[in-house]
Amino acid sequence: MCLSGLLLFTNPKQFRPQDPLKTSASVCIVGAGVAGLRCADVLLQRGFDVTILEGRDRIGGRVTQTKLSSGHVVDLGANWIHGTESNPIMDLAKLTNTPTHGWGESFNVFDEDGKPLKDGKRLNEALWGIIMQAFKYSADNTATIDPKESLHDFFLEKVHEMFRTEEESRERETMLQMTEMWGAFVGSPVQTQSLKFFWLEECIDGENLFCAGTYQKILEIIAQPALKNAKLNLSTKIISVESCSGKASVCDENGRSSEFDEVVITCPLGWLQKNKDVFHPGLPERFGQAIDAIGYGSLEKVYITFPRAFWLGSNEHPDEVPHTGFTQWIAPSYTDAMNPLRWNQEVVDLATLPGSCAHPTLLFYLYGDQSVSFASKLSTMTTQKERDGYLTAFFKPYYSLLPHFDQNSKDCTPVQCLATTWVSDDLAGNGSYTTLRTGVQEADKDIEIMREGLPGRSIWFAGEHTAPFVALGTVTGAYWSGEAVANRIASSYGMDGSDGKNL
Repeated sequence: MCLSGLLLFTNPKQFRPQDPLKTSASVCIVGAGVAGLRCADVLLQRGFDVTILEGRDRIGGRVTQTKLSSGHVVDLGANWIHGTESNPIMDLAKLTNTPTHGWGESFNVFDEDGKPLKDGKRLNEALWGIIMQAFKYSADNTATIDPKESLHDFFLEKVHEMFRTEEESRERETMLQMTEMWGAFVGSPVQTQSLKFFWLEECIDGENLFCAGTYQKILEIIAQPALKNAKLNLSTKIISVESCSGKASVCDENGRSSEFDEVVITCPLGWLQKNKDVFHPGLPERFGQAIDAIGYGSLEKVYITFPRAFWLGSNEHPDEVPHTGFTQWIAPSYTDAMNPLRWNQEVVDLATLPGSCAHPTLLFYLYGDQSVSFASKLSTMTTQKERDGYLTAFFKPYYSLLPHFDQNSKDCTPVQCLATTWVSDDLAGNGSYTTLRTGVQEADKDIEIMREGLPGRSIWFAGEHTAPFVALGTVTGAYWSGEAVANRIASSYGMDGSDGKNL
């Protein structure tokens, strides 16, 4: 048995030399996403010899972009900055002159019959009021809330309190249908959102801003130190991480094996859940339980671009009221052929982004079973024309209800459709980001266990699933987690590691 197998939770300092500059201490970072790149940056500043192994042929992980036929760049992965107060990603957006945007209270909703809901804004405000109550209730009562209770259960109780009479039954039903919108935030249905640990979904103070200029420049500046000074091996998928005698060796799918003083695993939570067997010796039982206990949501995006943003009206009709910001179609009953399960649809309007960021595109968000269904259908289609036809047919019943739609106008005919399929991406863990689901009993402890890692085996973990609670599931969380692990490694070599975010 390897000695390190007995030292799973031992203070690693006593087993490490005190100066990486003198010992050329080597660190392997598995994954070149935001967590891995930030970890590399901090370690390089401390004088470590850093190697990054990345399974893709590019850096960025779930932060990546593509260019539309119009020439505009869009994010395929993360495209929001969650919270503006003391947020390093917001600081980097400012540093790189990356525009951000908030639509404020612009909100439109169509009811189940496809008719505009006159009091949609009022109901939306009431809905967010209940969400704020749920955050507080969860935080105050997490110890006693049944793990089986969902956010949906909380909504049911509060909505029925709000609309008690028979005369209010339609409003009550509409409000409950609107609660489904929370799924687009966490990548899972509201019925499976843990109420016990809903407090872990609350993010940094300040606004949630859309990254109007995309994450492209932010990613570039995060990656710059690693690209310049680390050894970066792309298209390198690992199949084994073995720890023994105070070191760890990593083997890739081509049979190449290398030994390092430390290994940092930044692979997504979904990947860890499917690949726990790559670790030798096997992960401690409680550690494996922690990995499996936390949910991993699925959120997909569909960009539909038009020749012109017809929904904003035209110069010929200056008095027309434009449709901007968020639009939601709740439990649509009029699209049985394409949407028999009546999945809610939600879209944001990219034509009202600031300045040159604006383009005539609607961005739809899909989550949960719908995202899985979409990815499955798209995987069977061999041509872009076939995929475009399917996407247009599916979403036309919704965008055709927007103001000024004209069946015979070219302005109302899509020129490009683009859909993500993260749920089919093995390296992304077949999903998008961490979520807290019903049934989980010790989510906070599970996250802390993953965050602690296995330093006694020279194996550390980083990623949005190990982030400070206030930044779980976000780019900011990934950034902070990589920084924190790098500082902890530096501390284990007797260096001051106080610069990182205190987890």
